[in-house]
Amino acid sequence: MFLTISTTGTPERPATDLGFLLHKHPEKTQAFSTSYGTAHVLYPEATEEQCTAALLLEVDPVALVRRGKGKDKGRGGAPDAALAQYVNDRPYAASSLLAVALSAVFSSAMRGVCNARPERAAQPLPLRIEVPALPARGGAELVRGLFEPLGWTVSVEPVPLDERFPEWGDSRYVRLVLDVPDGRLTLGEALRHLYVLLPVLDDAKHYWVSQDEVDKLLRAGEGWLAGHPEERLITSRYLARRWSLTREAAERLALVRLADADDTDVEEIDNAVDEEQDTEDKPVPLAVRRREAILAALTAAGSARVLDLGCGQGQLVQALLKDTRFTEIVGVDVSMRALTVAARRLRLDRMGERQAERVTLLQGSLAYTDKRLKGYDAAVLSEVIEHLDVERLPALEYAVFGSARPRTVLVTTPNVEYNVRWETLPAGHVRHGDHRFEWTREEFGAWARQVAERHGYDVGFAPVGDDDPEVGPPTQMAIFTQAATEEEQAA
Repeated sequence: MFLTISTTGTPERPATDLGFLLHKHPEKTQAFSTSYGTAHVLYPEATEEQCTAALLLEVDPVALVRRGKGKDKGRGGAPDAALAQYVNDRPYAASSLLAVALSAVFSSAMRGVCNARPERAAQPLPLRIEVPALPARGGAELVRGLFEPLGWTVSVEPVPLDERFPEWGDSRYVRLVLDVPDGRLTLGEALRHLYVLLPVLDDAKHYWVSQDEVDKLLRAGEGWLAGHPEERLITSRYLARRWSLTREAAERLALVRLADADDTDVEEIDNAVDEEQDTEDKPVPLAVRRREAILAALTAAGSARVLDLGCGQGQLVQALLKDTRFTEIVGVDVSMRALTVAARRLRLDRMGERQAERVTLLQGSLAYTDKRLKGYDAAVLSEVIEHLDVERLPALEYAVFGSARPRTVLVTTPNVEYNVRWETLPAGHVRHGDHRFEWTREEFGAWARQVAERHGYDVGFAPVGDDDPEVGPPTQMAIFTQAATEEEQAA
């Protein structure tokens, strides 16, 4: 499978910035292991005027057979995977395999994160994307119907069954070229379009489609799916035509449209449902329980001025604002796009003056010390550390515990031992493609105690979510508190 991403540039904004945005150096050829083979990233050209990045996915047919769902008919597996032991198109034509590779290899770019060029990540780019072999169940008309409403100029060329025998006609494959020469899309938006629509055009997935696929779809489709004219088809195909999942996605997208029409937040509309009646049918999501545990710990610590480090799209900041005991809330994130979404979620432009004085959103990297973060009662690192390479943790540790030094620090992270309880998570996989690691309770405890000892903190631990007697809770939380000085102990 093969795909190229190209852009043009000027001396002021060189095209080679694409390397920063993709987090892949243009002068290197890199290889990444995937569940079904190896993904290679290389740059056929890289100049100030023109830069092209190529993703080549070498699929291991044996791994595809052994790990695929084709043998499990009726469970959402690819319809032609049953013959994978012999021969088919799966290793050669763009499909969900390539979409998953995109998400794994370019995860930061897909989220709009670029530490080296944060302002470029938020800017639209002139883009050209080429996919030489793409299954198109629905033909060229459907390809245009999916991409053109998103701002793409679409070129679709059918691939003949055999050029030597034109009378045989065309195959179900097309060569696809997508252009946005006037820069209407950011790179992150373009990658999210591909992530969703490649498997939609193939109308098949190589893995079992489970409940968490709805969340993946809505995350990647944020800002464009709810208003797409082919929303129903996209949702149905992406979710492998599973009726229950498709209905759930449709209901949540309807809330998004209603929120946009009312210029309000989805959570506010969703909260209008009778909570007592709703909780009888649906368990409280882990993300909600995590925020509740964080607020309870902050309240117990008597914290009023709070930092949300790695605030993302502002869910925790929003929850903190609802409690007047928190008098100053600062959200910090490296992604300008995430901060823009957070500002919209919080409706900062329409917030009353007194409320607006309580909240600040800052762009910044947690790998560097920042004098703006000093003097606060508490800092929260909620599901942040696992997104960093292990060798970068000491820099974050010093920036938070050594430089900013809030009185209380809360750190939450997944408990990898609990992963066996997720029926839809393949063995050996982490919960999110961008996680660099996931720790056991013992590993997290050892790290936290070392950090506390190095920087003069005491540390305790609390479970988040149901505490399984065998494997522990799904999320683990460390609560760091500045240790009392000798003078304070004497007093």
